[in-house]
Amino acid sequence: MSTSRGTLTGQLATLGFADTATARVLLTGDLGLDIEGADAPLVEAIAAAADPDLALAALARMAPDAELRAALRADAGLRDRLISVLGVSAALGDHLARHPGDWHALAGPGALIRPTAWELRTSLLAAAGALDDPEPVADRARIGGRDPATELRLAYRRRLLQLAGRDLTGADPLDSVMAELADLATAALGTALAIARASLPPDAAPCHLAVIAMGKGGGRELNYASDVDVIFVAGPGGPPGAEETAALRTATALASGMIRVCSQAGAEGALFPVDPNLRPEGRNGPLVRTVASHRAYYERWAKTWEFQALLKARLAAGDPKLGAAYLGAVSPLVWQAAQRPAFVPDVQAMRRRVLGSLPAAQAGRELKLGPGGLRDIEFAVQLLQLVHGRTDESLRVPGTLAALSALATGGYVGRADAASLAAAYQFLRCVEHLLQLRQLRRTHTLPEDRAVLRQVGRALRRMQGAAQDGVPGDPADELIAQWRRHAGQARQLHEKLFYRPLLDAVARLPGEVVRLTPAAAMQRLKALGYADPAGALRHIEALSSGVSRKAAIQRTLLPVLLGWFADAPQPDAGLLAFRQVSEALGNSPWYLRLLRDNTLTARRMAQVLASSRYATGLLLRAPEAVGMLADIDELAPRPAEALLAEALLAEARAAVRRHDTAAEAVGAVLAIRRRELLRTAMAYVLGLTGVQARGEALTTVAEVTVAAALDVAVRDAEQAGGPLPTRLAVIAMGRFGGREMGFASDADVIFVHDPLPGASEETASRAAHSVAESLRALLATPRPDPALQIDAGLRPEGRQGPLVRTLASYRAYYRRWSVPWEAQALLRANFVAGDRAVGDAFIALADEIRYPDGGMPDEAVREIRRIKARMEAERMPRGMDRALNLKLGPGGLTDVEWVAQLFQLHYAHAVPALRTTGTLAALQAACNAGLLTVPDLAALTSAWELAARIRDGVMLMRGRGSDALPTATAELAVVARLLGYPPDGSQQLAEDWRRASRHARNVMERLFYG
Repeated sequence: MSTSRGTLTGQLATLGFADTATARVLLTGDLGLDIEGADAPLVEAIAAAADPDLALAALARMAPDAELRAALRADAGLRDRLISVLGVSAALGDHLARHPGDWHALAGPGALIRPTAWELRTSLLAAAGALDDPEPVADRARIGGRDPATELRLAYRRRLLQLAGRDLTGADPLDSVMAELADLATAALGTALAIARASLPPDAAPCHLAVIAMGKGGGRELNYASDVDVIFVAGPGGPPGAEETAALRTATALASGMIRVCSQAGAEGALFPVDPNLRPEGRNGPLVRTVASHRAYYERWAKTWEFQALLKARLAAGDPKLGAAYLGAVSPLVWQAAQRPAFVPDVQAMRRRVLGSLPAAQAGRELKLGPGGLRDIEFAVQLLQLVHGRTDESLRVPGTLAALSALATGGYVGRADAASLAAAYQFLRCVEHLLQLRQLRRTHTLPEDRAVLRQVGRALRRMQGAAQDGVPGDPADELIAQWRRHAGQARQLHEKLFYRPLLDAVARLPGEVVRLTPAAAMQRLKALGYADPAGALRHIEALSSGVSRKAAIQRTLLPVLLGWFADAPQPDAGLLAFRQVSEALGNSPWYLRLLRDNTLTARRMAQVLASSRYATGLLLRAPEAVGMLADIDELAPRPAEALLAEALLAEARAAVRRHDTAAEAVGAVLAIRRRELLRTAMAYVLGLTGVQARGEALTTVAEVTVAAALDVAVRDAEQAGGPLPTRLAVIAMGRFGGREMGFASDADVIFVHDPLPGASEETASRAAHSVAESLRALLATPRPDPALQIDAGLRPEGRQGPLVRTLASYRAYYRRWSVPWEAQALLRANFVAGDRAVGDAFIALADEIRYPDGGMPDEAVREIRRIKARMEAERMPRGMDRALNLKLGPGGLTDVEWVAQLFQLHYAHAVPALRTTGTLAALQAACNAGLLTVPDLAALTSAWELAARIRDGVMLMRGRGSDALPTATAELAVVARLLGYPPDGSQQLAEDWRRASRHARNVMERLFYG
């Protein structure tokens, strides 16, 4: 050769060889190729391989003889097929190194002809010497003189090699490749069964055995390296009345022998693992059963996922009559699965298990189980088949691509959506095949190794028909980009796929697709969890019918929204509320555009509307507030100081100044409060805020409302009678003072005033009383926005005492007449509105009473204990289960709060950290001071927080408050979902409350009653 070594090395690098030195040695030395002459096409073919270095090394290991050299020069098809295989599959390269003559499987016109299932079966049986072996055990034929299992493995590899040659050169489409892999596995199962039969002892009882293919093998969409899922069906093989037990023993031996032949690795490696664990009871059940036993199991015990698995069942090997009897017995049960009472919850639970099974480290690179992966597509298709296949037999096909086509033809899936999902499925399966071909091992994870990604990307280009030369970009980058695009589309369409056919049925759009009847649509809505499918259908028709732009956008939105409503606790209420909001805002151009272009906003809206009647009611009063859902920062809790001093209070006072009348001014303030209540409720429903942050937010809103409304009342009074002769302050009490307000809380307050110098106390008191009454009336007047009830019942002498007192009157009363419960009530006193100096003076007075030097006297403690016991006995609603009362019941809110307050009354004079108005803060301070153990703190905190969360959940669900844990199953389920429990977690919530309250009550009785 005239080419210098340096020039050759440069040429090889240009051609794409990574290890040019080794490539030079192999090409010119081991193979002795004339790379610039007769062998130039071969060198170019090697360079075009997915991995040129791998292909060249494998070819050199084959040590080509003269016949192969001549064939490679003369037969371009052989050259392309052989090099394509060697450049992708190290495993098949190893096989050809051991059996160089098997290259003939890739040569000639026959290499391009796809064999039939019968041809595959007969060729494998012949290779194992079992071609004439009949099915019945009684007439078994012996295989002698050779190792039939090894011959089977060799014949299987040759067929696999031939298929890979067509596949990797793009000669066969994916569905044909998957089907042939399944037919080849089926042929191997039949041959393995014949080998196992020949190994039975002569006196084995006669039996019939059918092998049912399941999973990808049953659907004829098998991988290159995959488990083959099977179920075994047995029956007596003798005359009628033959002994069944003995036949089952023989059938079990046959099945076990067949599994060994396929799964055990010999000199040529194993064929494939045979997995019989989809059988009834899984690995704990008998390996073989009769048809009657299978049917009895599926009729009585089977779970939903087992019917989903049976979608792909088909006879693979063994007795055809027995297989037909099995399929005839179980197939009708598959198409009744959607009518099962727990069908939708079972499917949802199955989906959660699949997603939850992924290790976090590999979830982002999983082709099968990851988001937008093969399982997402298969799961969606199979669910639609189960729902609609009961009445539409055209959907009863086992393969995913065939089922997608049938769903599109029947109008259950839009044609464009079906095409997108099919493209994603084909891409993912092709990549999976290429990864598995490398070593003929199971893998579904996209590797991080750039060299492997580049090899797969180059092979994929070739299979897709792209020329290697002139294609821009790195194949690895191109592969990742395609994967992300297809996975993203599959993920988006996964949800849309469930619901688009329903829209086609009711939207009355022109088109050629076949639509669902209204009856079928209602049935589908019911299967998805809608309690009133007819009503839901009317809402959908109202939203999506017509040819307006509004209706067109709704038809785009509703497929996904229907699914999100169905995933939430109250789908019917969510759909109704969505219709109401849409009718109020549908002509606003920003509204539908926001939902269409921002799926997160639409999803949050669906969750809120279908979860909370309280939040929905607030939203319907001002639908434009839906815009808050577009920005997560708008919903997240904000610092209380900034919210109050810098934003809300300034906004509320500005709103007051814009209105002349008191009613209008307070109405504007309450509108701001409604917006903030909605913001907080939506954040709570969406899981963006917790109990304490909720309490802070709601308390801040109440403070702003009271302060702004007080400004209005004072302004109104001064306009009527001149400047007030006194200074008035509002003191928050109860949960208001403790900054622990819930969605159903009133505002507990005390009014205190201090007459101005020169003003008579009587005149000042009348003015202060008038302002306080005006404040209460203004905030309680019925309006579209929720009222804020002002409760002054915690004032001295309760409701029998004056509504407003002077600071001096309070001082005289508390120092002389107050009873222990009033000191206890002052533990939560906190200034919120009005004159700061008067408020600070009152708080200083409260400190004398609530934090007495030396602590609470023993007789006062006894009185507090007596009041607590009387309250438990007298204030419990008649007929209520005490254990279900979240406030007054054992371990409820008051139990925990009174323990905290007893610590404060006893020790706050000596422990400054106990001087707080918050329950949990007081308990933590007591623990830090050594007054409370960590376990006791945990028990009290857990019960208090859970009770508060349940009360919030009830209020959000019903739109009205309650202190009782719901007993109605449906209501308890909604509250559980609002609290973050899974769809089937209502009883778990009830058990959690009973356990938490029991532990808290034990601690309370020990600490409070001694």
